[in-house]
Amino acid sequence: MVSFFDNMKAMDANRYATKKTIAQGMLDIALLTANASQLKYILQVGEQHQFYKLMLILISLSIVMQLLVGILFVAIGGLNINRQKDQTAAVILNDIILVVIFVISVLNVIISGFGIEYSSQPLRLLEPHAKTP
Repeated sequence: MVSFFDNMKAMDANRYATKKTIAQGMLDIALLTANASQLKYILQVGEQHQFYKLMLILISLSIVMQLLVGILFVAIGGLNINRQKDQTAAVILNDIILVVIFVISVLNVIISGFGIEYSSQPLRLLEPHAKTP
């Protein structure tokens, strides 16, 4: 009978790293989609938005950095961490990706803070309902 620890030793670290990279890539795609939607909104509203230029710069910077991370994911995905030579490159790329993702996260927190529309007006119905006696 094979024990749990024997299965752990047999685990392929390269396969795990590849799955982890794919999962991170999927999250990056979700964030890229959200940023594209925010960019569309800002471009539609235009100069009427109080922070138009700031939002345009922040969203564009976030999208460019996400594309950079996507390229780095492709590069790190091609490495075989079972080889010593690739392990060093994988560690360096992983650290770079971590820092860039942190910066993207901070950018998106700032984008969310400036992009939230609020109003001091009380909520009201768009179509008034007829009062029932």
